[in-house]
Amino acid sequence: MSQDSRRIRLIMDLRNSGVTETAVLSAMERTPRENFVEESFLDQAWANRALPISCGQTISQPLVVGLMTQALELVDRQRVLEIGTGSGYQAAILSRLCRRLYTIERHSDLLAVAESRFTAMSLHNITTQAGDGWKGWPRQAPFDRILVTAAAPVVPQDLVAQLSDDGGIMVLPVGDASSPDQMVVRVTKTGTQLNSEQLFPVRFVPLVEGAADEIEG
Repeated sequence: MSQDSRRIRLIMDLRNSGVTETAVLSAMERTPRENFVEESFLDQAWANRALPISCGQTISQPLVVGLMTQALELVDRQRVLEIGTGSGYQAAILSRLCRRLYTIERHSDLLAVAESRFTAMSLHNITTQAGDGWKGWPRQAPFDRILVTAAAPVVPQDLVAQLSDDGGIMVLPVGDASSPDQMVVRVTKTGTQLNSEQLFPVRFVPLVEGAADEIEG
């Protein structure tokens, strides 16, 4: 089966599994996942499954990417913060749906590869930084939307503080890394009021405090 056929089948599967927002499906269809997977997994690039990448990380299952992106309720004029650049796949999709994306990755080697992919794909509205995702990006705050692509045991309060109080939305997996009970949570901020809702269960790598270079250096 060709990559085009696999892509079409995946998009149909995503629609049937709850990713119903047309803009999200279009962004995923136009983002070639084969550009973001390791060479040994190219034949699975359009399979609906998570795949390993370097530094012990993963490229998320497309269904999870679609559902979490949809949960952000993005509008194209918004500023978005992503915690956990990874392969760059999620960032590439978000960049097609917002005005500007800021993305943080703790592994500088991973970030360098993702940056080269963004350049090759002419994704010019992405700003990157190597650093500690728990701390967010206070100099660029507030953000209309925040997406976290690693599981935190609790909702990071530094990220809550950087979320716009005018209906800002953060979507993140919450739960201990060793627990099977991680849950994607959507936090909506209006003024000083926070509303949290549980969306669906997931399995993510843990959100680790500190930049990898600082810890491992």
